Amino acid sequence: MDIRTIGVVGAGQMGNGIAHVMAQAGFDVLLNDINQDALARAVATIDKNMERQVTRGKTSPEDKAAAMARIRTTQAIADVGQTDLIIESATEREEIKNKIFESLTPHLAPHTILTSNTSSISITRLASRTDRPERFMGFHFMNPVPVMQLVELIRGIATDQPTYDACHAVVDRLGKTAASAEDYPAFIVNRILIPMINEAVYALYEGVGNVRSIDQAMKLGANHPMGPLELADFIGLDTCLAIMHVLHEGLADTKYRPCPLLTKYVEAGWLGRKTKRGFYDYRGEEPVPTR
Repeated sequence: MDIRTIGVVGAGQMGNGIAHVMAQAGFDVLLNDINQDALARAVATIDKNMERQVTRGKTSPEDKAAAMARIRTTQAIADVGQTDLIIESATEREEIKNKIFESLTPHLAPHTILTSNTSSISITRLASRTDRPERFMGFHFMNPVPVMQLVELIRGIATDQPTYDACHAVVDRLGKTAASAEDYPAFIVNRILIPMINEAVYALYEGVGNVRSIDQAMKLGANHPMGPLELADFIGLDTCLAIMHVLHEGLADTKYRPCPLLTKYVEAGWLGRKTKRGFYDYRGEEPVPTR
C-alpha cells in the first residue's frame, strides 16, 4: 500500500513530534485535536524545532518551508478519517483511546490503517473495538520524536502482513529503525525502562540515596546519559505510573508494584517538567532536587 497522507490525533508533545517527522519525510499531515489552542501551540512548536534544525545545518530553509506547508490542522475528527494512515497519540488512558477510535469508525476510508502510539496498552484489545483489527497495530515513537531513532512496531493478534509491511515502510522513509515487539504489556522499551525508574523511586523512598546521588550514580556509574529520576520527570510521572499499573495488572507480578512515592507525586500534581515540579523543581534558573 502506498501511504501518502497521515492523520495524527492528539497535538501534544508526542503528536506534534510525529507530525514534524512525517512532514519532513514528505507525507501530507493532518493534525487533529479537540482544542484549537493545542493545535496552535503544536504548529508553533514544530516551527521552532525545525528552525533549530535549520540553525544547526540539519535541514535547509527551503525544506523547512516545504515541510511546514504539508501540515494542516483540524478540530473535526471526521476530517482525519480519509487519510491513508492514522496515528492516535492521545493521553495514555485506554478509555480515551477507545472513544477516539469509535468516533473515527464512521468516517474511515476502506483502506485506512489505524495505529496507536500507546507506550503500554494492549494493541489486540484496542483493535478489537474497531471495525478493522487486521489493519490495526502499535506505532510507538520515542520522545523526543525528531531526535530518537527507534520506533516500536507492535502487531495485535489480528494484524495482517500488508499492514505491518506498510508501517515498516513508513519507518524506513522516516530514516528511523523499527523494532518489532510482541503485544505484551509495555512492549520492549518500557517493559525494561519504566521498572528501572520505579526501582530508582524505591531507592529514594527507602532512603538509599537522595535525588541527586541516585541520578549521579546512574550517570557516572552506569554511563546513562540521564539519571532515572531526571528521565522520569522528562517522560512525565503520570505516564510512568500509568505504565507501571499496566505492567502490574497485566503481568500480575509484585515486582511491578508502583512505588508509593511515585503515586504520591502524581497525586500532588508534581508530574515533572510539564508541571514545573517533579523529582526536581524547574521553576528557577536551574533544576533543584525536591528530596
